[in-house]
Amino acid sequence: MLHSPNYKNVHNKFKLNGFHLTADHLCRVAYSFIKEGDDFEKPVGNFILDWFDNNEFIVMQTSGSTGKPKSIQVKKQAMINSALATGDFFKLEPGNTILNCLPVKFVAGKMMFIRAFILGLEMDFVAPSSHPLELIDKQYDFTALVPLQAMNSIEFLHNFKTIIIGGAAVSNELEKKLKPIKSNIYETYGMTETITHIAARKLGKKVFTTLPNVVLSQDENNCLLIHATAISDEIIHTNDIVELVSESEFKFLGRFDNVINSGGIKLIPEQIEKKLAKIISNRFFVMGKEDKELGEHLVLVVEGETYPIDLDKITTLDKYEKPREIIFVPKFKETGSGKIIRKESLV
Repeated sequence: MLHSPNYKNVHNKFKLNGFHLTADHLCRVAYSFIKEGDDFEKPVGNFILDWFDNNEFIVMQTSGSTGKPKSIQVKKQAMINSALATGDFFKLEPGNTILNCLPVKFVAGKMMFIRAFILGLEMDFVAPSSHPLELIDKQYDFTALVPLQAMNSIEFLHNFKTIIIGGAAVSNELEKKLKPIKSNIYETYGMTETITHIAARKLGKKVFTTLPNVVLSQDENNCLLIHATAISDEIIHTNDIVELVSESEFKFLGRFDNVINSGGIKLIPEQIEKKLAKIISNRFFVMGKEDKELGEHLVLVVEGETYPIDLDKITTLDKYEKPREIIFVPKFKETGSGKIIRKESLV
């Protein structure tokens, strides 16, 4: 019977920035990062020491995109299981090269390290930024990006065999720009509670497919329920409205928290936004605004300077989906991982 790796074991093929490092070496590097490292290296040092301590769990912050950020305890064995599932799904092999350009403050950046430790990957780690690939002059098997990084790095993405994009949805505009690139590019689905992604969608396809050992169902509101015994003892309840294709496949429709009830008609903002994306180049979203007659009416919120938008150009919008009002906001509020905080952006 095969045993799952122990969190204190580091694969003998693991490398960090070109150097083979054991757990002891990594702890020394961690102290160095904390004492004299750059700002982006200090959280790495803290994370490495947390990973190799005697606790069976790590404390992590949720992103705060759907409420106040909160601290949760995540079992290290669950994080190992997540890393193994990612390796299986994306066919990562010992000795494969990966680039980590995500902040280790968040779960996605931490998981890149854990995948490297457990799967025996050769990882280069660079400062997280909105343009992380400009100084990269080699080819890699794998990397993970947020949508803003991908948008700013189109000309460099051919250097990666497989790219996963997460942290926020891949917009229609970004998907169009990524289409000509020959790399295997996936949008991932997950959250801190699921220890990053539990499903992925290859760009060009509409359906997300789960990683190994994940089974899906829905609640009475058509929100996704995740049964992932390798990473959570409990069923994970999400606020994401989906069309369930099978126990391992779904189409994402939108967030239950964002649903607008306008005169008894339920509107899913994400579905309306896909249609509006054809004529709006700035960042934008739609949401409900209090209305004495309708309960809520639909408003379009656009980032940037005011300019004319002709909604009549979109013939696919039905009469309930047409915003009654357009509001321009100089700059949207965001979480640390770059997700737009809708309600706060309108204040």
